[in-house]
Amino acid sequence: MKLSSALLFAISAVTAKGFAPIATVPTSRTSSLKGTASPIVEKESFQRSLLAAQLANKKTNGKKAEDAPPVNIGWDSHKPVDKAPDSLVRPGDGPDGNYPMRARFEQMIREAQISITDAIEKIDGKATFQEDSWIRANGGGGMSRVLKDGAVFEKAGVNLSVVYGSMPQEALQAATERGVDRAKGMAPGERVPFFACGLSCVMHPRNPHCPTMHFNYRYFETDGGVWWFGGGTDITPAYLNEDDMRHFHGTYKEVCDRHDPEFYPKFKAWADKYFVISHRNETRGLGGIFFDDLNDREPEKLFEFAKDAVNSVVPAYGPIIE
Repeated sequence: MKLSSALLFAISAVTAKGFAPIATVPTSRTSSLKGTASPIVEKESFQRSLLAAQLANKKTNGKKAEDAPPVNIGWDSHKPVDKAPDSLVRPGDGPDGNYPMRARFEQMIREAQISITDAIEKIDGKATFQEDSWIRANGGGGMSRVLKDGAVFEKAGVNLSVVYGSMPQEALQAATERGVDRAKGMAPGERVPFFACGLSCVMHPRNPHCPTMHFNYRYFETDGGVWWFGGGTDITPAYLNEDDMRHFHGTYKEVCDRHDPEFYPKFKAWADKYFVISHRNETRGLGGIFFDDLNDREPEKLFEFAKDAVNSVVPAYGPIIE
């Protein structure tokens, strides 16, 4: 997975220690329900991209590494706190600042994190989510909520992260899905300061007849004024129940159709293609929706779509588990 789609997942998921890799069952590429990759793939891809960025940080315009702007997304860049502040977005980025969407998106996914974890606790009926919070000196931070050893779920994590950092233009360009110029407004060779905010989740039920579910919704913006939305929700069953899959996909088709009738066929096909394991001629899971670099219309309309999609996780997944 490219950096933009893996960035927030890997940063937030690293705090949810102990997740076991999702067991995947090969499905034919010719299936009508092709699909979705294990989040392990995302984390491994992110680690490779991060390594590339760190190597590029060794020298920037002739400067020594210690003089170059920090990447600021390392494992040791955060400080644990008892409770996260009301907002993890820098004050100048708030509703009245230069980048109002940053604060709006963070507030939206905070509310989604609470509503989703509350609903999963009710479904489980035994375990509760435990929260760890952290902040970063240069702005940002996160909240990791993890439930484990429940009656229904072996482990579930719903993790929020806000990140400020900078990257070489080459690394940012290589991370794009569709050749978007993410270094717009920056001088040649200048590092690109960026903001990223997202909510990620992995859920592992105990019952093998209950599918694993993953989602990630995010907003990314550079200080040069380039912005985009990305995300998706996908499902990975060990045993196929066609009624369950119809419900899951049908729910997200309704979500997409409320915003643009072209969204569902486009984003389902994107997920199907994205998660093909070419060398094995297989797909992982049974898909869902996936999109990235989404900035083809007013940001308000895309914000409402992302909000609708993340708030449809429980309606799409909960009835399958219950």
